[in-house]
Amino acid sequence: MPWLYYSLKPKQLAWAEPWQQAVQAKLQALETVTLGANSFIAETARIFAEPGRSIECGERIAVAEGCFVHGPLTLGDDVGINHGCSIDGGRAGVSIGSQTRIGPGCRIYAFDHGMAPDMPVFQQAVRSQGIVIGKDVWLGSNVCVTDGVTIGDHAVVGMGAVVTRDVPAYAIVAGNPAAVIGDRRDK
Repeated sequence: MPWLYYSLKPKQLAWAEPWQQAVQAKLQALETVTLGANSFIAETARIFAEPGRSIECGERIAVAEGCFVHGPLTLGDDVGINHGCSIDGGRAGVSIGSQTRIGPGCRIYAFDHGMAPDMPVFQQAVRSQGIVIGKDVWLGSNVCVTDGVTIGDHAVVGMGAVVTRDVPAYAIVAGNPAAVIGDRRDK
């Protein structure tokens, strides 16, 4: 887990840093991925960034085990993505601001299928508007964010919420569909 990596003592870092550098070098050689300094990518994370769908990461980002990440994606500094998350940038991409925390099991999908009744869903065009998640945002575990949503800076999204509409800065939202239940500035 990433938070354990960042708390290692020098004796442990002697083997952990070269191991992490090897994981990152392999990833950057195979995919269109840029990683900032002091980042951590779990060996079991699946990172995919093809030409035109790059992944650009700031410094000290952390991606835990069992994540699926597909570009285009931009991560600011100090972003943490907990285990079991799935993020797909579609065509328009996902942008996650600095100091944001993504809880375990979150699903962030910047695309959607058409639903016209005159043809099967699998044959319909896929749309992609993109997703913007601001800085210092906390997505609780198992949050789902749908295409076209912007989550404002400093917002908190409660566990299991399904975010289908924009979230104002500092808002606390919860539920399905997510609705404003408070404001961080009141805490």
